[in-house]
Amino acid sequence: MFNAEISAGSLLLPESRRLARLLLTHPTPQAWDAALYQDNLLQKKPATAKRQATLIRKRLNTLDEPAWSLIAEGDVETASQLLLAAAIRHSLLLGEFVRTVYGSALQRLDTQLSPLAWDSFLADCAQHDPAVAHWAASTRAKLYEVVIRILTEAKYLASTRQPTLTPPMLHPVVRQQLMRLGAQDTLHLMDFHR
Repeated sequence: MFNAEISAGSLLLPESRRLARLLLTHPTPQAWDAALYQDNLLQKKPATAKRQATLIRKRLNTLDEPAWSLIAEGDVETASQLLLAAAIRHSLLLGEFVRTVYGSALQRLDTQLSPLAWDSFLADCAQHDPAVAHWAASTRAKLYEVVIRILTEAKYLASTRQPTLTPPMLHPVVRQQLMRLGAQDTLHLMDFHR
């Protein structure tokens, strides 16, 4: 149910743009591998490239070609918000955090996320998925770090050090893409100004 796959990276905007462009060419498995390992498309060591490319591709596969084009060539705000949507659609853990912790903090008019909320959130997750209770402390810490970084990169938090809630207006193009994809649940999670 919940998995720790998200720990492989935050929004990874530059890498996601490159892989979105690659996916738009409909690469064969051989062309995909050649781009990653021979051409070093992500400019990473092979193990890191493989881990990040796997994560990014799974995220991008929650969207479609018109959204990939916007990620590849659109402005930073649109691309980042679409990548957040893809990350939420890919990671139940991230989606639940945005819904139950971030959204609840906004409703209470809190100005910052409390680091204590993470442990409480994971305890709630473990009620639904007992495997969460067995995650190592290092995994839990890494996941928190990545979730906070994702929300900061998407402008939902002011910074990783100062987790002040700053939900942006959802870009109209992103709203349109999510409606077109039938992703109203994701749209609802991301649009705090509705």
